[in-house]
Amino acid sequence: MRKLIWWVFAGTAGGPNRARIIMALKERPYNAHQLAEKLELNYKTVRHHLKILNENNMITSTGKNKYGELYFLSPKMEENYDIFRDIWKELV
Repeated sequence: MRKLIWWVFAGTAGGPNRARIIMALKERPYNAHQLAEKLELNYKTVRHHLKILNENNMITSTGKNKYGELYFLSPKMEENYDIFRDIWKELV
């Protein structure tokens, strides 16, 4: 999981925005619109990053493909959040 975390957050241009999404979802669940507002990002940008995080099993959601779909950290990301936090500290 450590290598995947490095790639998703440090190996790509969108890593910082994905990291911000993960940190927000650690606090509480959000839908895409709420994340866009909270992080002051374009809605389509947020949707793109959510798709990547979901494909890499870092987040999960309820109400698939419905307006207001809520996103949560996946159990795997919850288990490895300390690794994410340590990697993120190295990057900033």
